[in-house]
Formats: sequence, C-alpha cells, structure tokens
Amino acid sequence: MQRSSFFPRCGILGTRLLLAALLAGWSGNQACAAESKISHRFFAAGAQTRIVGEDGRVEWSYPHNTRDGWVLANGRILLAISKSKEFPGGGVAEVTRDGVTTFEWKGTQSEVNTVQSLPNGRVLATEAGPKPRILELDREGRIALEVPIQCQLTNHHMQSRMARKLANGNYLVPQLFDKVVREYSPAGKIVWEVTTPHWPFTAIRLPNGHTLINCTYGNVSLEVDAAGKTVWQLSNDDLPEKHIKDACGAQRLPNGNTVITSYGHGAHLTKLLEVTPAKKVVWTYTDSAPHGIHHFQILTSNGSPLAGDPMR
Repeated sequence: MQRSSFFPRCGILGTRLLLAALLAGWSGNQACAAESKISHRFFAAGAQTRIVGEDGRVEWSYPHNTRDGWVLANGRILLAISKSKEFPGGGVAEVTRDGVTTFEWKGTQSEVNTVQSLPNGRVLATEAGPKPRILELDREGRIALEVPIQCQLTNHHMQSRMARKLANGNYLVPQLFDKVVREYSPAGKIVWEVTTPHWPFTAIRLPNGHTLINCTYGNVSLEVDAAGKTVWQLSNDDLPEKHIKDACGAQRLPNGNTVITSYGHGAHLTKLLEVTPAKKVVWTYTDSAPHGIHHFQILTSNGSPLAGDPMR
C-alpha cells in the first residue's frame, strides 16, 4: 500500500488514531488529516510513472520509466520517456488515462529529459547528446524550432534537466555538470545565468522574478533574485530529520510552500517533502517502492485543484 505521512507528527491522540487506522488498513494520510489539514494528489515521474490519490492509493500508472511529465487540463498526461528498447534515444508521449497514445516523438540522440506543453499547441523537449538542444515540436512531430544548449559535451547524461519555456518567450535551462542555470533567447543567446553550488536539476521562474533551483547531490533548494543573490535556502541543516537526498524535482505551491522530491530515497523513506517559507515541514510522502520520484506535479490539495499554472 502507498502511504502518506505528515510532520509534525500527530501527537499522542493522533498517534493512537494513526495506529488504529493503520490496523484498519487506512493510510497515514487519512489518519492524520484532522490535525495536519493537508493532503495532496500528485503525478510522479520516474521508475514508476503514476498518479497517487490523496488517500495514498495509485489511481493511474504507465508502463514506461519517465523523466518528466504533466497532467494536462484536458486530462491527458504528457511524458518525457526514458531511453529504452522502444525509445532508444528517449522520447515524448502524450497518453489518455486509458493508455491511448495521442502524440509521440522519438529522440535521435542520447536522452530526452524535458517535456512541456506550450500555449501555441507545440511541445517543448530537450535532447542530450553530441548536439544538446531545446526543441519545439508541432503536433505532427516535426521540429518547428531548435535552440542549441551551450554546455559540456563529455557527459551527455549530465548536460541538462528540467528546461522550461518562460512567459517572455525565453528558455530556462539547468545545466548539471556546468553548475549553472541559463536563460536562452529563441536565437540561442544567453541572456541571464547564475552559478549554483552543485548540480542544478530544477529551475522555476517565479512571478516575482526570482528563480527557485534544486541542486541534486547538494541536497539543497535555493531561491535567487534577478541578480543571482540567494534570498531563501533549504537544506537538511534546517530540518528535524535528513529528509532530503538527491533534491531533484520541485514545485512552488500557490500558498508559497515548496515541495521537494528526494530522488535518492528508497522504500519507507521521505519521497516528497513540503515546507513553508519559514522552513516548517507540513507534509511528507513515503511509500514502499524501492525507487525515488524523479519529478512530480501536485494536482490537488485537500480535494481542491491548485489554482493557476503549476510552478514546477
């Protein structure tokens, strides 16, 4: 059974309720709901691609390992597929809940690590390899736009991760081995960059112009302003337990809280962690799966869909 858990713990009464609930086969999510006031439904990409309900149960799953993905407004799921026998260079797929593929594109190099649905109907993807690049694909799978990524070429796997197209038309790209996050114009010009203390995985441009960055093996999440100055940072030193191991995906929620995935955690360890701006832990998720969550999308909170476009 998948389980959700909460921190701070439920107290004496809550613990008794939790034990009774677990004996009855409930999830920790249900047992602590009265006190914690937080539950989430979410999509998870990784070795197990799935949607997990607020009760901790898997509602939907997909048979391929994935790198990135989104649950779209029309209910379909857009996925960046890991390299495999079927997708030797990785790829992109859009599928219905019934598993019908409505869009597919196969990569031509080493990996496809990013996917994003764009307002103009195109699909954004990044390709790693000897010719690292950002691509915009039309719905027929043709390359409509190509932007080269200026990065090291010795390790294809460590070239880039969760690139996103911004509202200004530029592209924000975390470059792992280069330890830099760069903003590229559609012409391929670097218009902004910030160096990072470790390998950046996620870079999220926030409405106030700041950028939220997760650094993988650095086990740190940091927010920088337009000048590159760190204005907020979270590491295990700020937490009551070492919840963070390989800080990959992140999402800033509409209420200002930040959710982080610990990709390096296996069974029965913290897979997702939510903290307030004051760094208080208000929600965690764990399960019995041996693999961590690569990236994710929080879909609902306490039964209500999140407002606005997901910041992830």
